[in-house]
Amino acid sequence: MLEHTLNLSAFLFCIGIFGLITSRNMVRALMCLELILNAVNMNLVTLSNFLNDSKIKGEIFAVFIIATAAAEATIGLAIILAIHRNRKSARIDQFNLLKW
Repeated sequence: MLEHTLNLSAFLFCIGIFGLITSRNMVRALMCLELILNAVNMNLVTLSNFLNDSKIKGEIFAVFIIATAAAEATIGLAIILAIHRNRKSARIDQFNLLKW
């Protein structure tokens, strides 16, 4: 069971990295970043349960990562909406609005 869960989380992590590298849309890049963070959460919970069942250290770190990911998604979507209102585009290659 441990190998299957770790393989699944590694697969999700690789999909997230590939999507983050190849995406041209900011919303898709944020979704891929969330996928990477979810893969890390899966690893934390799985290894925490495998190594020591009586302590919940992995689950606590996963909750902190989920909270950080929610804040990142909120701020990221707010920035994307502000740029989309000004530029009418959310493409990464046209993302030079914040330069001086």
